[in-house]
Amino acid sequence: MKRQPVSTDRFHLWLMLTLTFSTGVVDAVGFLGLDQVFTGNMTGNVVLLGMAIAGGSDLPVLRPALALLFFMIGAVIGGRALRTASEGWSGRTSATFLLVSVLTGGLALFTALVDVTADHLLGSVTTSTLALAMGIQAATAKRLKVAEITTVVVTSTITGLASDSRLAGGKSPFWVRRALAISLILLGALVGAAALQLDLWVGIALSAVLSAVVTLIGQLRHRKDRRAAANERELEPAAAG
Repeated sequence: MKRQPVSTDRFHLWLMLTLTFSTGVVDAVGFLGLDQVFTGNMTGNVVLLGMAIAGGSDLPVLRPALALLFFMIGAVIGGRALRTASEGWSGRTSATFLLVSVLTGGLALFTALVDVTADHLLGSVTTSTLALAMGIQAATAKRLKVAEITTVVVTSTITGLASDSRLAGGKSPFWVRRALAISLILLGALVGAAALQLDLWVGIALSAVLSAVVTLIGQLRHRKDRRAAANERELEPAAAG
C-alpha cells in the first residue's frame, strides 16, 4: 500500500515545534547563565522589570529591558521582510530563519572564544543578540500561521489546552500540538540547563543547529511544493483538452 505524503501544514507544524524546543534551550541559557534574562519569553522580562523597578532585590533591569527592545526590533525586521511575501513558506521565510541561524551560530562561536560572563557589556550584547534572533523567529513563525504554535511562548497554549478541554465542556481542538508545544519548551529548558554544565556556548550552538536544520528542511519542502504546483499547472491544459 502506497504511503501517503505528509501534508505541508503538518510539515510546518513539526518544524515550528522544533523551534519551540530551541526557544526553551536559549531561554534556559539566558536566565541561568546570563543574569536572569529571558531571550524568547518576553512576558517573563516584563514581569522581571516590574519587580525590579518596584525595588526587588538583586533583580536585573538593563538586560531584560534591552532584551525586550531587541526582541521587538527583531520582530520588526521579520515583519518587514515578510510583509509582501506570499502565504505559507517562501524564499523570504527561509532567509529570515537563516538569519536566525547565522545570528545564533555567530554568537555561539563568540561565546566559545570569549568569556562573556566576566564582562557586563559583553553579557548584555549576548542576551540582546539572542533576543533579536528570537524576535525574528517569532515574527516568521507568526507569518506561517501554524495554529497554536508561536515558538516563543506557551501561556496562551496552556490556556487553550485547559479552557477548550472536555473537562471545561469543550472539544479539545489541537490538544496534541498544544501538549507537544508545552512539553517541548519544557524539555528544551531542561536541555539548555544541562548544556550549561558543559559551557555557555553549547546551548546556543544547539539552538543555531536546530534553526539551520529547520531552514534547510523548510526550503527543500518549499521547492518540492513549488515543483508539484508547476507540474499541476502544466497538466491542466492537457486535461482540459
